[in-house]
Amino acid sequence: MSGRVKTYAAVDLGASSGRVMTGRVGPDSLELTEAHRFPNRPVRTPEGLRWDILALYAGVLDGLRAAGRVDSVGIDSWAVDHGLLDADGALLGNPVHYRDQRTEGVAEKVWATVPAAELYAATGIQYAPFNTLYQLTAAAGTAQFALARRLLLIPDLLTYWLTGEQGTELTNASTTQLIDPRTRSWAYGIADRLGIDLGLFAPLREPGDPAGVLRDRVLRETGLTGPVPVTAVGSHDTASAVAAVPATGERFAYICTGTWSLAGLELTAPVLTEESRAANFTNELGLDGTVRCLRNIMGLWLLQECQRAWGEQDLGALLREAAAAPALRSVVDAGDTAFLAPGRMPERIAEACRASGQPVPGTPGEITRCILDSLALAHRRAVQDAQRLAGHPVDVVYVVGGGTRNALLCQLTADACGLPVVAGPTEAAALGNVLVQARAHGLVGDLTDMRRLLVRTQPLTRYEPRGDTGRWRAAEARLAAR
Repeated sequence: MSGRVKTYAAVDLGASSGRVMTGRVGPDSLELTEAHRFPNRPVRTPEGLRWDILALYAGVLDGLRAAGRVDSVGIDSWAVDHGLLDADGALLGNPVHYRDQRTEGVAEKVWATVPAAELYAATGIQYAPFNTLYQLTAAAGTAQFALARRLLLIPDLLTYWLTGEQGTELTNASTTQLIDPRTRSWAYGIADRLGIDLGLFAPLREPGDPAGVLRDRVLRETGLTGPVPVTAVGSHDTASAVAAVPATGERFAYICTGTWSLAGLELTAPVLTEESRAANFTNELGLDGTVRCLRNIMGLWLLQECQRAWGEQDLGALLREAAAAPALRSVVDAGDTAFLAPGRMPERIAEACRASGQPVPGTPGEITRCILDSLALAHRRAVQDAQRLAGHPVDVVYVVGGGTRNALLCQLTADACGLPVVAGPTEAAALGNVLVQARAHGLVGDLTDMRRLLVRTQPLTRYEPRGDTGRWRAAEARLAAR
């Protein structure tokens, strides 16, 4: 492997903000710097909730300009959403936001053709109303969809604008509910039965594959000197984040925290049982033949929406108030799709507590404590259920992503799981993005080598569990009885 240091630009798009990070990687060094951060503000149009994809692309260009000379660019983002292109390659409208209501009631139509159990056995993807499969079913028959000749998932769409090359990166493709996780290719039988034309999708590519070079016009706009290659990474941000879990063995669980909490295990084969489907676990594809067997939990979205309702109250003050509030006084189901839509989050949490006969939290500090206790409880259930369903015991839980900054949540998760929690790195998705680029260019080895480099170079915090888990079991029982 080369001994010199190289610089990579990681475009990492989250549901509330985007960032371009620069990563400098050598055989024994890994440094990440934020070049540019920009908001991601969805827009509610008369047609529904849409992503402002042009603003995001402008943010990417600004970020590449700020990053300066780089050896490669990689892009990751949230999953399932996509842009539709016409026969000339032009975008047909702003991509629909996964929180849009167009998929309400669509799943039942799909299940009438392919029953839910059969769909899960073929694709391993949990039911979520916004899965790409349901979005495509909802779009069928519309004038826009009739004009579509290509579908590109969000990172692939931005890659296309940067390079002119079209592809469908596999880790993100696996979230469409149209991939067979055993063959790691399209589920042709499912698509045929549902009338979905897989020809809409560009050819599949793996993390590490070349994805083109920056167009001349992009070089001019960013001030970069070509050629600058674009490298396919784990373009689903969770795939990149899990690649950056600093694990030193195989007996671990992970929780990728941010707007969502994604809690589960890294396996070598999917878990496609009916019991797994009933427990709402999903099997998404990861690096090097791995499978992310995980559960989607509503995550810090609950607190973010409350902060928005309260006028963006200071998070530090909220967490201090929450730490002083009574523990486990009231909890809600953090996986409940009733909390999916934006708006009125404090009132909806209060209503859920009232409906289940629990004390109703009144102050922002009490509501924050309810949210964090509920998230820790959901983390506990997911980690326990994953071990049982996969027959894969764990000794430690790794927490990566934005939630690592929330020490109270990390400690509560350790307490709830009864296991040590190792928190860090915070910018896990960007680090995983950078490391896949570095590996493609010969600077690091396999997934194990990538993780060893993370352990040596990134700050990590360990939280030991406090007390017994009896009170968490009681809260779990209280929630189950509602």
